[in-house]
Amino acid sequence: MKIFLLCLFLSQQVFAQNTTPEDKVPRHEFIIKNFTTEEGIVLPEAHIVYGTYGHLNAAHSNAILLPSHYMADRHGYEWLIGPGKALDTSKLFLVTTELFGNGHSSSPSNTPEPFHGPRFPLMKIRDNVEAVHRLLMEDLQIFHLRAIIGFSMGAQQAFQWAVSYPVFADRIAATCGTAKTYGHGVVRLEGQIAALTADCTFNNGDYTTPPVKGIEAFSVVWTAWLYSQEWWRKELWRVGARPGTTFEQVLHEYRTNFIPGADANDLILQMRSWEYHNVGNTRGFNGDAEAALRSIKVPFLYMPSATDLYFPIGDATYEANFIKGVTFKPIPSLWGHTAGAASNPEDDKFLNETIGQFLKQ
Repeated sequence: MKIFLLCLFLSQQVFAQNTTPEDKVPRHEFIIKNFTTEEGIVLPEAHIVYGTYGHLNAAHSNAILLPSHYMADRHGYEWLIGPGKALDTSKLFLVTTELFGNGHSSSPSNTPEPFHGPRFPLMKIRDNVEAVHRLLMEDLQIFHLRAIIGFSMGAQQAFQWAVSYPVFADRIAATCGTAKTYGHGVVRLEGQIAALTADCTFNNGDYTTPPVKGIEAFSVVWTAWLYSQEWWRKELWRVGARPGTTFEQVLHEYRTNFIPGADANDLILQMRSWEYHNVGNTRGFNGDAEAALRSIKVPFLYMPSATDLYFPIGDATYEANFIKGVTFKPIPSLWGHTAGAASNPEDDKFLNETIGQFLKQ
């Protein structure tokens, strides 16, 4: 029988493609013909899947964008939405977009020849932002946002919005994500890709059956970075676990059920999007991330996790020095990267209160 651990469930909410038996979040799809990526590749069709919560007012002035994180779908921000939470859908219209490569929006796994599988082009964070900008303008007729709120790769997108479209939103909040992926983050991601692709079944991305062993190896390496070292030392994985659950069972569950049903090429595509991110490469900044950060014009809430191994607080502290209107509010948590998506009640309360107050200012 499957071990239902609270910590695993929450990590899947953070990273996996979540589904709801009776989905009350409308699914929408926006198609861009002949979408040109930053690398100059033209996709005949780029599909962006997104969800909506609440109702758009007559003036189209009550919208908030919530861009998705690694391998997540349109349900990835429900920790922030609803009664008693920061986002009240009786007043706000929420748009939750899905990243290229998550298996729903255009991805290696669902795109026809000649861009199928490993031939799918690199999609940078800026490509995702440009596509969603078109979605908002053309599909929803939204020309200004109340806010943009992003976690992890969603935070990367939030930073890019702040630089590419500096006055499109009134304010921006980013949890557990930076404006640039620094060398240590690139090494980590390359290590995870190496673990996945070492499976001979992977066959350079042209597999006929899923590279299960590679995905399991990737999952174990990913898990090692997910929480803080102290989280593991204090055995916080026991929170919500069934009596008698062992560490070996926990590790097995992460190895075999971390991101259920994920496609290997999709996993890699989003890791490449992550590792290539640098707001300094936005046109006009010549690779200078510090100059790009100085260009941010709107109030910016920056909330790293104090124990994040993916996006270390040191990197966030460094970046905050260059943002004029920053409110720097680290999350005091042992839950590592997952703290930025409310993986436990204490972090949930801290995030909702802090983001809620920021939006009311």
